[in-house]
Amino acid sequence: MHEAVLRSQRPGLAAPSDRVIDRYAIIPLLACVYATIAFPLILVTCSPTDSACLLEARPESKIFWPILSAVALVVALRNRSRLRFPPILIILFAYLALAGASVAWAFKPEASGIRFAQQAMIIASIALPAIVATRSTDLLRGLFWCFFIAAVLNMLFVMGRPPIDVKFATWGYPGYFSGKNYLGECAAVAFLLALHELLHPGRRRILGIVTALMSVALLLLSNSKTALALAVLVPAFAWALLKLSRAIRVPVWVIVVSIPICWMVFSFVTGFSMNRVSYMLYGDSTFTGRTIIWDFANMQIAKKPLLGWGYQSFWLVGPDAPSIVEAPGWVKEMPNAHNGYEDTLLELGYAGFFLLVAFILATIHGIGRLARFDLSRAWILLSIVLYVAITNGLESTWMRGFEMLWVVFVIAAVEAARYWGQARPAASLRIARRPAMRRTHGSRFRPPSTAVNVVRSR
Repeated sequence: MHEAVLRSQRPGLAAPSDRVIDRYAIIPLLACVYATIAFPLILVTCSPTDSACLLEARPESKIFWPILSAVALVVALRNRSRLRFPPILIILFAYLALAGASVAWAFKPEASGIRFAQQAMIIASIALPAIVATRSTDLLRGLFWCFFIAAVLNMLFVMGRPPIDVKFATWGYPGYFSGKNYLGECAAVAFLLALHELLHPGRRRILGIVTALMSVALLLLSNSKTALALAVLVPAFAWALLKLSRAIRVPVWVIVVSIPICWMVFSFVTGFSMNRVSYMLYGDSTFTGRTIIWDFANMQIAKKPLLGWGYQSFWLVGPDAPSIVEAPGWVKEMPNAHNGYEDTLLELGYAGFFLLVAFILATIHGIGRLARFDLSRAWILLSIVLYVAITNGLESTWMRGFEMLWVVFVIAAVEAARYWGQARPAASLRIARRPAMRRTHGSRFRPPSTAVNVVRSR
């Protein structure tokens, strides 16, 4: 009865067991397949130390993304009556628009313009078809299949490809990726998605168990300590946030914002800094040399604090780039700042940084709304979002081409946006549950007039 009332209140809402992967979901899922499987397999012939081979533009990408974005645009135009833009997508598009506008003041406008055009195609390929899809479309299930295939292929590659064991590189198996950390990130996301499958009976649970076991094995073989730690801790953290939010009736995003504020106060009072955390985790206080890069990045941010150097117009833009001319020693060779937030400040200044933070918090808020009627889906989406957000403290994936974690985050954000208008107030839930409790023995069931009015008002 509760499910029937739920369906009456939200005609477009499908029960978890009714969700399917339809033709609209295929387009954003193809973006995931290309970023997670196809493109890394294209690069598998490159040596891990051959930066030119790994970083140069590939003709396959120049063909794939224009075609996929064109298909997405056609789908959106044919279903334009169903297009709607919740706050999550509005902020994402504003973030993208600032990146496009920054071409005007970019250090290398040509490179910035090309990279922006690709990013616009990537976001269009994911957001447009997903937002016009029906509520029965299961993007999370499709995302799981993408990472299940990736896990299987990586197990095969681990058995046939030796680990990385070169100078200045930590030992670990890369799978079919160009580095062991990529394998760790892929395995971590696969593990999180497998947890959602464990909540379903039958073959889905069996497949979830198999994927979880493969993911744990890949995490250990990759020797990616950060990915392994986050894969274990983030689901528990996400669950605690959702439960705490419900208990104290405070939005999840407010709790999330309060955590770094409390940490800064604690650090100021006690003197216990992130450098100390780094020493405890890695045996050195520089996050394996990252703080040296961050010190240089902060000096460059101070030169253009408001709008930055332009989208993707600081690192890897030629021999006269600021990262080459002014960076000390080995920092000149870095492709990014190894911190997504530092790179956002470098490229788009504080304007871009605040839009990025607003996008992350809007996504978390959307997931909190989703938790009101689909707690398990909200739990996994929040786990994924937190994993990507925390990982960007040590790696750089925010709006960087079709980086695997960026594509996954956008899909998670769009999935939360699809249900933005579907979250029901808690009062409606309480009223809707009353009929089942008022059935009397031997009498024909009739819902109270209050519940009927609530359903009809929807």
